[in-house]
Amino acid sequence: MLFFAMIDTIIFDLGGVIVNIDRDCSVRAFESLGLKDAASYLDPYHQNGFFLELEDGRLDVTGFCNHLRWLCNGPVSFSQAQKAWMAFITDVPGERLSYIHNLRKDYQVCLLSNTNPFIMEWARSNRFTPEGRRLDDYFDHLFLSYEMKCVKPGREIFDMVINRLQTDPKKVLLIDDGPANVCMGRQLGMRTYMPANGVNWIPAVQKLLANSVTSLNNSR
Repeated sequence: MLFFAMIDTIIFDLGGVIVNIDRDCSVRAFESLGLKDAASYLDPYHQNGFFLELEDGRLDVTGFCNHLRWLCNGPVSFSQAQKAWMAFITDVPGERLSYIHNLRKDYQVCLLSNTNPFIMEWARSNRFTPEGRRLDDYFDHLFLSYEMKCVKPGREIFDMVINRLQTDPKKVLLIDDGPANVCMGRQLGMRTYMPANGVNWIPAVQKLLANSVTSLNNSR
């Protein structure tokens, strides 16, 4: 007999799920600063080299700008580096944020993101939405890779999140566009959904949550 646990926690990724992204735009922006091999550092799901060191907290913003300055053979300010990172983000669909905010009535709603201080300086400010709301306003918890000193898809960051939330992975729905991240979530017992970047995933998630309740009721 199958055991169905009621979902009580939903964990969202940021890039490619909450916000739409275009990795190539960011590559071009870093190239314009003088970083000739920018494409080798940037990935939609997992960065490389000193870009990864920024996301896993080994480098702070000063260290990142210094490294970028050395590779670009010229000065690179915080605002220039931030502008290049922000080129990754093409759109912040308001309907997704509204839906996530409404989910908090019935679920614990969290963000788990491989991200960095340049993007979070914007996202956690009143510049995040036209209405002046911050990313923090939509979630019960933000789990950010550079603060946690580890990144997805490594098991360590998932274990840290589950321990802090004090919930059973079987009661968690992970919504992430990274195949390796979704695979790790499944290995830990989470239910998962992997939307494509730019696609309206709200109807699919609504159906998944409704089916979860129906399956639980039918198992009783």
